[in-house]
Amino acid sequence: MKEDTVNISVVKDFGERPYGRYMDINTKLSGEEFRKKLLVPNLKEHKFVHVDLDGYNRYGRSFLDEAFGGLIRDEGFSWSDLSARLTYSHSLVKSIENLISDRLQAARISVEEAGQK
Repeated sequence: MKEDTVNISVVKDFGERPYGRYMDINTKLSGEEFRKKLLVPNLKEHKFVHVDLDGYNRYGRSFLDEAFGGLIRDEGFSWSDLSARLTYSHSLVKSIENLISDRLQAARISVEEAGQK
């Protein structure tokens, strides 16, 4: 793992209009695709990852939940690891940042509850 920070611009590095939860024939630029193609590889290769969400203001809850919450639910990252290594920002729509934080917390709780059963 490189001891550095990588910056990912969703709009520049992924696509101008990300939408939807899952990769399928009708959904291009989904949260699942963003997670698998950009977030996971960069989190495995770099110590810190910053996601710049500027340039698009209509991120859906399903996209953000799958992209970020899926790191915990589906990829095995821990909430504490992501809290230390993953940052994200949107300079104009701070509610997007809050929604990502909420989706990460919800995924953490879901995984913890599943482990207790």
